[in-house]
Amino acid sequence: MGKTLAYKILENHLVEGVLAPGNEITMKIDQTLTQDSTGTMVYLQLEAMGVEKIKTELSVAYIDHNTLQTGFENADDHEFIKSVAKRHGVLFSKPGNGICHQLQLENYGIPGKTLLGSDSHTPTGGGLGMIAIGAGGLDVALAMAQGTYSLTVPKVLKVELTGKLRPWVSAKDVILYVLQQLTVKGGVGKIVEYAGEGVKTLSVTDRATITNMGAELGATTSVFPSDENTKAYLAAQGREKDYVALSADADAEYDEVLKVDLSSLVPLAAKPHSPDNVDSITNIGTIKVDQVAIGSCTNSSYTDLMKVAEILKGKQVHPDVSLVISPGSSKILSKLAENGALASMINAGARIIENACGPCIGMGQSPKSGAVSLRTFNRNFKGRSGTLDADVYLVSPETAAISAVTGILTDGMVSGVTLPEIKEEMFNFNDNFIVYPKGTDKSNTDVVMGPNIKPFPQNTKLPEIVTGSVVLHAGNNITTDDIMPSDSRLLPYRSNIPFLANYCFEKIDKDFSARCKEAGAGVIIGGDNYGQGSSREHAALAPLYLGIKFVLAKSFARIHRSNLINSGILPLVFDDPADYDDFALGQKLVIENAREQVKNPVILLKNPETGKEYKAISKFSEQEIEMILAGGRINQIKDNE
Repeated sequence: MGKTLAYKILENHLVEGVLAPGNEITMKIDQTLTQDSTGTMVYLQLEAMGVEKIKTELSVAYIDHNTLQTGFENADDHEFIKSVAKRHGVLFSKPGNGICHQLQLENYGIPGKTLLGSDSHTPTGGGLGMIAIGAGGLDVALAMAQGTYSLTVPKVLKVELTGKLRPWVSAKDVILYVLQQLTVKGGVGKIVEYAGEGVKTLSVTDRATITNMGAELGATTSVFPSDENTKAYLAAQGREKDYVALSADADAEYDEVLKVDLSSLVPLAAKPHSPDNVDSITNIGTIKVDQVAIGSCTNSSYTDLMKVAEILKGKQVHPDVSLVISPGSSKILSKLAENGALASMINAGARIIENACGPCIGMGQSPKSGAVSLRTFNRNFKGRSGTLDADVYLVSPETAAISAVTGILTDGMVSGVTLPEIKEEMFNFNDNFIVYPKGTDKSNTDVVMGPNIKPFPQNTKLPEIVTGSVVLHAGNNITTDDIMPSDSRLLPYRSNIPFLANYCFEKIDKDFSARCKEAGAGVIIGGDNYGQGSSREHAALAPLYLGIKFVLAKSFARIHRSNLINSGILPLVFDDPADYDDFALGQKLVIENAREQVKNPVILLKNPETGKEYKAISKFSEQEIEMILAGGRINQIKDNE
């Protein structure tokens, strides 16, 4: 039996374990990336471990999230990250250089390499033929310290592409279609591998858009073959030497197969408030648009923005529309300025904002009350834009641009506008935004910590009896944005968990934090896909600070489950989902003989007031059990020293 591309790369990086679905393996990590929203925690944890020298081939610290400097907090975080990067030999990408995933793709991504990033959209690198995985900050810190990462081997889902996209249909429409078919839970426990004749019709930036939003499927990662298109992209970046041809064996067998005929796709949009709530532009109809935002790590590439420039050229943004555009990197912005495309955008009435994540994470450009906002981003969770009652639609750059002109949601296929073909061009090398470390002499490099940077909370060893009161009864698809909101108001405090904890779950229940403090020890009841979305471990650290002992849910998103375990919080799954309706605020739950029970695949919980018992599935690996017993990953490391 032939091998899938994903398993070929994993096998080449296998350090420990048997490469078969469901097994736990340890793999070598070649590269890591961090960004400043999660990076402060990563580097606080790296320092706490007393690491002398990082073990990766390349690690990069990007500043792309918290770039609005309305106070000292963000600037202090940046200085802290820069100082730790200097101590450990990590490249530092200054504010304004661009978005971490776009920059990693342009400058450092190499086919066949592994990449671990403290951002859920790290799988963008799969567009270059990498195994690129998003993880919690502590996992990334450990990958830097040890050069490895442990995970449960995923199944491999093949998406077989045939045909060729028609004009006005783009890579964004491909991944929206896949989301429509599979849902936001469809990729859990899987690697999505793209294959088929249709692959060769997609550029690397097309592929990167698709693998980027594989995160919304809940997939471990997504990957494309490395072929002549990959070679052409690397050549355009001046990195042809990094090219390696990679593909699955012709007789490779997959766990699942989804077939997609590219030539049959039409322009699509994800309607509020989920990336899988997808329908065609035609079916949605001509709704009035108030705001259009083009950019993010999903759709801010050179080819994306050149299409936008061509659509806007000689036209005017509709008087009722605010159009904002954020290029993905300084290199792209420079190229747009050189060739006149930037002028076309500005002359049409577009606002050009910084090369950063910006409005995608609610960092500026929040729409007006009740607005319809078309965004080329990857998530449209309720309130993520910074405006709770806004309706956010996810669309392609082409759809966004033509709709900005017409003022209504518009299907470009029936607009009568001809869309020219855009190809990647040669870029001029410029690393003026990169600070290169000069050696790693820790003794001569001090860590710079501002007053807003607080130590991260740490758990204690798991006691024999775990008791907690139900402090929240949450629904399905709770996101990490729901747990720990991420917007311009709170992002400056990402390095201050005690402060952030006051706002934990505020969009779901404004009394949550106060209730936790009153209870002392809390339990959260959750529905399906609890913790989907961003990799931010603040969604575990804030509950830890508030005394949460375990979360009992119908199912968990992969990264958040790992973050809970890293923090020593038990993620438990209902054995009988019907038990979900049995719980109310204030009920007490007890796990007796907890230190022995966590070693079992099923844990018994008891309501001491009624005497009723409940079964919860744990199925922790040996390494996870060791972490839980120690009270989290940092404690485990210290115990083993």
